[in-house]
Amino acid sequence: MTSRGAGTAFSRKNYRLSTEPEKSKVTGIVNSRLLNDYLHRVFTSADGNQSAAAYRYQTSHCPGEKRCHLQINNQVVEGRLGPSTVVLDHTSGFEGLLLVDDDLLGVIGHSNFGSIRATTCVYKGKWIYEVLISSQGLMQIGWCTLNCRFNQEEGVGDTPDSYAYDGNRVRKWNVTTTNYGKSWAAGDIVSCLIDLDEGTIAFCLNGISLGTAFDNITRGAGMAYFPAISLSFKESVAFNFGSRPLRYPLVEGYRPLQDPPVADLVKARKLLGYLKNVIHVGIDVTEGKLVEKDTSMWQLQGEPTVLITLAHIFNYFSPLMCKVYLVEDVLMTFLLSILERGGAVEAHPLIQQLLDLMWLLMEEYEVHECLKQLLMSLLRAYRFSPIIPDLGLQIHYLRLTIAVLKHEKSRKYLLSNVLFDVLRSVVFFYIKSPLRVEEAGLQELIPTTWWPNRFTKEGKESKEVKEESAEERLRRRAYERGCQRLKKRIEVVEGLQVQILKLLLNNKDRGGGEASRYIFLNKFRKFLQENASNRGNLTVLCPPEYMVCFLHRLIAALRFFWDGHKAKTPTALSSEEAYVPPQLFYNGKVDYFDLQRLGGLLSHLKKTLKDDLAAKANVLIDPAELQAVTMDDLDEDEESATSAAQSQRPSAALAIGGALARPAWLSSPTLGRANRFLSTAAVSLMNPRRPLGALEKIKVRTLSVEQRTEEDIEGTHGNEGLLLGRPAEEPDQPITENSLLEVLDGIVMMYNLSVHQQLGKMVGVSDDVNEYAMALKDTEEKISRCPKRRRDIHEELLKSQKVFSEKLNHLSRRLAWINVTIYSKEKMQDIYWLLRVCIRTIEHGDRTGSLFAFMPEFYLSVAMNSYSALKNYFSPVNSMEELPGYEETLMRLAAILAKHFADSRIVGTDIRDSLMQALASYVCYPHSLRAVERIPEEQRISMMKNLLAPYEQRPWAQTNWILVRLWRGCGFGYRYTRLPHLLKTKPEDASLPSLQKPCPSTLLQRHMADLLRSDRDLAPSFLNSVLNQLNWAFSEFIGMIQEIQQAAERLERNFVDSRQLKVCATCFDLSVSLLRVLEMTVTLAPEIFLDWNRPSSELLLRRLAQLLNQVLNRVTAERNLFDRVVNLRLPGLESVDHYPILVAVTGILVRLLHRVGCLRSVSLGRTERATAVLLADPCFQLRSIQYLLGHAEPSALAAAAPATDKRHFSLHTYTEYISAEELAKVEKMLTHLSEESKQAAATTLPTSEEDLCPICYAHPISAIFRPCSHKSCKACINQHLMNNKDCFFCKATITGVDDFTKPASS
Repeated sequence: MTSRGAGTAFSRKNYRLSTEPEKSKVTGIVNSRLLNDYLHRVFTSADGNQSAAAYRYQTSHCPGEKRCHLQINNQVVEGRLGPSTVVLDHTSGFEGLLLVDDDLLGVIGHSNFGSIRATTCVYKGKWIYEVLISSQGLMQIGWCTLNCRFNQEEGVGDTPDSYAYDGNRVRKWNVTTTNYGKSWAAGDIVSCLIDLDEGTIAFCLNGISLGTAFDNITRGAGMAYFPAISLSFKESVAFNFGSRPLRYPLVEGYRPLQDPPVADLVKARKLLGYLKNVIHVGIDVTEGKLVEKDTSMWQLQGEPTVLITLAHIFNYFSPLMCKVYLVEDVLMTFLLSILERGGAVEAHPLIQQLLDLMWLLMEEYEVHECLKQLLMSLLRAYRFSPIIPDLGLQIHYLRLTIAVLKHEKSRKYLLSNVLFDVLRSVVFFYIKSPLRVEEAGLQELIPTTWWPNRFTKEGKESKEVKEESAEERLRRRAYERGCQRLKKRIEVVEGLQVQILKLLLNNKDRGGGEASRYIFLNKFRKFLQENASNRGNLTVLCPPEYMVCFLHRLIAALRFFWDGHKAKTPTALSSEEAYVPPQLFYNGKVDYFDLQRLGGLLSHLKKTLKDDLAAKANVLIDPAELQAVTMDDLDEDEESATSAAQSQRPSAALAIGGALARPAWLSSPTLGRANRFLSTAAVSLMNPRRPLGALEKIKVRTLSVEQRTEEDIEGTHGNEGLLLGRPAEEPDQPITENSLLEVLDGIVMMYNLSVHQQLGKMVGVSDDVNEYAMALKDTEEKISRCPKRRRDIHEELLKSQKVFSEKLNHLSRRLAWINVTIYSKEKMQDIYWLLRVCIRTIEHGDRTGSLFAFMPEFYLSVAMNSYSALKNYFSPVNSMEELPGYEETLMRLAAILAKHFADSRIVGTDIRDSLMQALASYVCYPHSLRAVERIPEEQRISMMKNLLAPYEQRPWAQTNWILVRLWRGCGFGYRYTRLPHLLKTKPEDASLPSLQKPCPSTLLQRHMADLLRSDRDLAPSFLNSVLNQLNWAFSEFIGMIQEIQQAAERLERNFVDSRQLKVCATCFDLSVSLLRVLEMTVTLAPEIFLDWNRPSSELLLRRLAQLLNQVLNRVTAERNLFDRVVNLRLPGLESVDHYPILVAVTGILVRLLHRVGCLRSVSLGRTERATAVLLADPCFQLRSIQYLLGHAEPSALAAAAPATDKRHFSLHTYTEYISAEELAKVEKMLTHLSEESKQAAATTLPTSEEDLCPICYAHPISAIFRPCSHKSCKACINQHLMNNKDCFFCKATITGVDDFTKPASS
């Protein structure tokens, strides 16, 4: 046999025996006696009688073949029908659409409720099979007969002669259903047992019997039972009928459906025993005797006798190690036993020596298959191991994984062909959360439970901070100690997972080809591509809970190598200063697939910014890359790729209800069409082979990810690798190894793909704890108030108290696990580090000017989402304020949001909306609002100017919301957190930005006032857009409540569409917020409306008065539409009430009519002007103003006399929200308007119809148009000319408007 690993050839025929002791001392060749002794020791059988000569004869006389293979005959076993190799029946035994693995043992549901059975059935005896639960959703697992007919609604257990266990709903099914068993979780193993002699069916969960589920099942002629399962969409399992060793085979008398390979098993164990003997026994050639060796330190040192003996053993052992059952039962068990002695993995070099032997003495395909099956077995064992208090099982399997991966040649093979191609290796970095804390041993680890009691019945944190009692303090401290014990044990597992990644990121193992890190980079990029490009493909997507753990371990490994490079290269940056340089986004070295860039599609950017790339980064785009890539082209590619793929699939797989084959059950298959698209659209650089001159351009062409080499990534002399195309704005300073930059970029992408969503999802456990804690507190209060005579109520309350306490004990222990694995301080620091990386990356990219458009959108998304996670998900366990540099980070993020929410370089509507929403949330909280106020003044003013841009042609609702938040707390009666009529109801989420206490910003208000005063074009365009949107929003609201009222008055039972109610409430909220912005403007810059020297002031004031009167009339009319809809109290319209809209209108009127501010003469003039305009509006009604203070008309009071319990709206009833000073201003305003309206009525002369404006018939004619001489009032023509230059009547173009006064002679 020839060695492939050491470069030295060994031949079986080159050795000869010698009896010359002198020669043996020189050459190491042993004499015949010593050889016989050695072979006798090595090949001693279990009874110790087999001779070495007998073994030599046996191994050298296998007739006809070089190797002796023992075959197992397919014997017909009584009680079983079907193939001896049991798999899922993917040809005829299924219903619905399913995805089946290549090995026909794993299945994923791809329809409503798909069902599938096995190929083998049983009719007599005791049988068992196992199901590995990959997801904990709706599934029914058990047995069925051939006569069972399933459909998309009925599955296993829903028909006669089918029996199932459902751990999702904790029930058993056989047409009817009853409670049974325990709830299962992902990572559990269900054992399904059938005893056809006794007629019973039972189930076990992780080896623990759940009891007999069914007895007296139907038996007899024609009755045979198949293993079967029904599962809903996205649920997945894997079956083990006996092709692998059963994980829990401890049930006496039960046989697996598939017989184990007994003969091969005996042979493999015997050969392994021989191998162990070789390791234990050594030959001392010098002394001529056998010696016992320390197995832990055994090494193959080239002794010919030992080597040829091993070659004989492996001659028979190698083919057996290609069989999955034998690898798991024999080889993996042996390797695990080596590590059982404890100590570091490095203390057991025997595993490395054995792997050397395998590569030396086995055929290459045998080694490959053996390693593949070994890693698959390790991964399954790790994933489906039960959680025990010390996590010993998980640690055991991780240690062996590390030992295997420490072997360089094995590591590179596994990286290149197995870890990301066949296995979902991310499983190795996941620590599953126990659903059943009792079985996980958390009761012993955390004997004392505790939960916070700081929440009120409304779900908010209690304002009254009660002192913690001594008992509570002791409980809390005991609970925290238990959490610390748990944390230390989990940290051991996490440390081992990081060790695995350190091995995969090793870039020094260049022996025999490319270093591990560069293989990992290409596989990691492919992994990201599959998860980014196939959001709906279940066979490819990595579960988000795995992704969270993978992210944290990868950050730890990355920072280890980053800081290690910093220690060797002092001029490089430390990991605390890490960022991704902007050239990675446009130089094509890193593939971003079809992910959206800030400036749009990459093909578009390459065409529009090619000159900027050449000028700023010395990058020339290959002309072939500039060919037009239209969406039609992409569609054609997609259709052709799809049709080609379909033409290659078997017809059965394409039929509806077909079972689609997919790669191994933990696989990541290739992407079909996406691969084709990426291979044609990805961009890379052709590396120059000589130093670049200062003015030389780099020409770009396409390269696939697989074609990249270490040189493409790290660069060489004169070639910067990934950093090719450095812009002038980027400092010429080493950052770190280029390959680590790509890993960092991948980490940011991972967070965006699914990590953030998972962080938000797991907060639900904490919310459950709070809800149960409130329920328990409420129950205890009821117990204390319960009368002693009501024993029945008291007993029920005690039962409820017990249930809530037990649930809280369970949840608090589970929450401890989640807080350690997901929300610990170290995990929070990882997310904070990632936030700072994104901020620095965005800042560096922003400096490149137009090239900033090449940055992928996900960098901005991760910056916003990671801050949101730190603020909302990690508290109160850990506080963001304790993080180093927190204030500075907050300010830098605020500067990014303030600058880029209106950045013209960002074209995607989704990312622009996200930036706007993030800024809106930012200004709702005092600490983040202060960060906005600390950014440079120039940026603050620019931000406010962008916020005051006209509302048309852009998403204005968020902009308006930001302005409202800056004002909230300063407006009339606008100091509330929740509306007065909603205080008694529980908020959906007390942490929502809209439910935060008012925190106005006088600094930003001052910037807004200065801008409106100084820019004469900005104020009219902004306010006209606000008035337009207010007119639209309120009109839509009135139209919708009319429809709601009509539906409510019909005799037949009607249900108003919930979406319509939601839109109606939204229009109302928009109307209120627009009114508040108008109040803010009138308060900060009243001259915009009242200084008629400004060209648009009169028009703005008239439009404002018109809208205010319309709103007042609609809302304040007695027994009007608004009143009736509010009194219906429909769900969805909770926010619709008199108070919010009336106080907003009142605030505007008070600001317009109250004499404050400048000189008395100016103030009087402005007040008279506002009063005249308000009274001149034909919609003005004094009773609407009186309604605000509860003054109803006499006729209305008489009509409403019978309804003595009817309460009229009045601002006086809201003294907690409206100050006495504000009420006095309203009283004064009412008195003023009453007097002025009486005077106006006395002095107004009747106007003939001919003198009224022919457009509105509300004002006298006051303007004449040039050149057509048609006439109207000024308000109508001014408003018309804002949007149109044509005459109302003749459509002539209006060149000017003059004042018109009716001649006195008329």
